[in-house]
Amino acid sequence: MEKQILKKILGRDRSLFHNDLAKYNSELDEKIAGKRILVVGAAGSIGSAFVKQLMLYRPKSVHLVDPAENNLVELVRDLRSSSLQLPEDFMTISISMGSLMFSHFLESQKPYDHVVNFSALKHVRVERDPFSLMQMLETNLFSLERLLRVLVIGGDSRVFSVSSDKAVNPANLMGASKALMEQLLFSFSSRVPYTTSRFANVAFSDGSLLHGFGRRFEKGQPFSAPNDVKRFFISHEESGQLCLMACFLGVNRDIFIPRLDAKTDLITFSEIAELYLKERGFTPIQCGSDREAVAMAEAGNMYSSKEWPCYFSGSDTSGEKSQEEFVGPGEKVENGRFEGVDIIVTQPPEDDAALSQTISILEEIRDNEYWSTAEISDAIKISVPDLNHQVTGRNLDQKM
Repeated sequence: MEKQILKKILGRDRSLFHNDLAKYNSELDEKIAGKRILVVGAAGSIGSAFVKQLMLYRPKSVHLVDPAENNLVELVRDLRSSSLQLPEDFMTISISMGSLMFSHFLESQKPYDHVVNFSALKHVRVERDPFSLMQMLETNLFSLERLLRVLVIGGDSRVFSVSSDKAVNPANLMGASKALMEQLLFSFSSRVPYTTSRFANVAFSDGSLLHGFGRRFEKGQPFSAPNDVKRFFISHEESGQLCLMACFLGVNRDIFIPRLDAKTDLITFSEIAELYLKERGFTPIQCGSDREAVAMAEAGNMYSSKEWPCYFSGSDTSGEKSQEEFVGPGEKVENGRFEGVDIIVTQPPEDDAALSQTISILEEIRDNEYWSTAEISDAIKISVPDLNHQVTGRNLDQKM
């Protein structure tokens, strides 16, 4: 059922990157076969999709790192239960990037040909408090910086680290942290070659609103979604394929983005909610408030009446953008190499004084006993002056 719904959301029957993967299959095989590869954040939705694509090309060594122990176990069971051939040197490690254990792990290993990073705090809701916000910066920025410093010393590793569409003209601090990540990668790029990718939403990824629709349906609870926020979507498989191409077919400083059309591919969350319910044989009933929707659900007759309560409203939480975008002002797009991918080739200036200042101030703030979201935001704006952080006084934890 979910596959049928996914096709309706995406508006396509096969991968956006099908032709590109066929065209570059031999090159991918040449660049992956026999290589030592470390995947950090491997057990998340995108990381696990990447690992499945990676195994098609016979790498010599694959080491998977993720602190989410249960998800890592499930990924291994999924791989072992499929026809994919895992390398003899296959290992999983339940630790966090940037931790003392991670540092000792790297020291114990021979250099990797590729280090692939999916470790990220990606939810806008982290802005609800300065503690979650500082953890996001630790994950998205500081831990990566420490990794890059190790790789400078350790050899010839290439790096891929996933970015976000929210890094473009950021309206939230999560997006700004990814903009900082891109700047950090660029500042190391003469010593550690890198590629990255800005993403569309991965449909039904863990923790996403679409994933939440499935959980609400299972639990007999109402659907809630914004009706004025439009997003692009790709599948789990496409997310892994996009990262695979960026990692192994990109050149230093490339930013890969999916080639999607704002006129035909953008869709609102409320439209998806209605589509989801209709595909399952239910009529969405729009309620006037979240409480009304909850009351209708608790009456408990949805499965017999085939009517499902929904509350759709305008977005009023901090940090939400009405529409996705992949390309920022002044960035140049190259679109001749691939059919389903565009590549941003214009990068920030090589002078990273502003980035150094931001990191220095953030480190000072981190060492203080008291943390303020406002002072963290001010420090970020030194390097990301186009941050347009709209504070509404409401966050996603206050919504249904």
